[in-house]
Amino acid sequence: MVFKTNDEIELIRESSLLVCKTLAELSKHIREGQTGNQLDKIAEEFIRDHGAVPGFKGYRGFPATLCISVNEQVVHGLPNDRPFESTDIFSVDCGVLMNGFYGDVAFTFIGKDADPEVIKLCQVTKESLYLGIAEASAGKRVGDIGFAIQQHAEVKHRYGVVRELVGHGLGRNLHEDPEVSNFGKRGQGALLKEGLVIAIEPMVNLGTKKVSQSKDGWTITSFDKKPSAHYEHNVAIRKGKADILSDHSFIENSVKNNDFLTDVSVKI
Repeated sequence: MVFKTNDEIELIRESSLLVCKTLAELSKHIREGQTGNQLDKIAEEFIRDHGAVPGFKGYRGFPATLCISVNEQVVHGLPNDRPFESTDIFSVDCGVLMNGFYGDVAFTFIGKDADPEVIKLCQVTKESLYLGIAEASAGKRVGDIGFAIQQHAEVKHRYGVVRELVGHGLGRNLHEDPEVSNFGKRGQGALLKEGLVIAIEPMVNLGTKKVSQSKDGWTITSFDKKPSAHYEHNVAIRKGKADILSDHSFIENSVKNNDFLTDVSVKI
């Protein structure tokens, strides 16, 4: 694990906030008939205009700036020319590299006519993210984060918490140790210490926890083809309380001004 100085954490915060502002910019443009490829172009231009480079494009051969995962797609969806519909939900995962440090944030956008059952899935997934963050303080363990997420999403609400995909450390590399699972046991796993920065990102399916990989080599889909939700924050470990480096409020405020989208509120 790589521990960061306060100055380095502030640089990661800048990168994380730029991702949030990028997602907020995208939400101004999302409408019926819009495509993932169109959003991908907007995102890359916005990131480069702000002195950064896309963090995902070219990473392990990934071809795009954004991962756009629609409905039953869990993560790593490739932008394409399929028009968005008002019944869709779609997670947009975005990374930037700026001043030598990465930011990595995801948010699930909800079409205005999405099924109430699917909207509830997004609500619970978002709640589980913040319950996990509440456990991300010095002296706790990675298992405490996963336990909190799993208890809320899987035990309480009977959704499927994906096992194969996890959160991760974040810094000069997009993926660092430790892995941050969205399930686990209290008191188990890597010890959280001050200076550690992690990405917490519950991926929760309406049905089974099982997933499969598409033929494109990237897109991960729920095995039973039921919808999946995904939210992600970047967090610095501190004593007493987590320091959330990203800020979803940029995105949420933008969503409120878009009649094509709806959002779920979470009390933090």
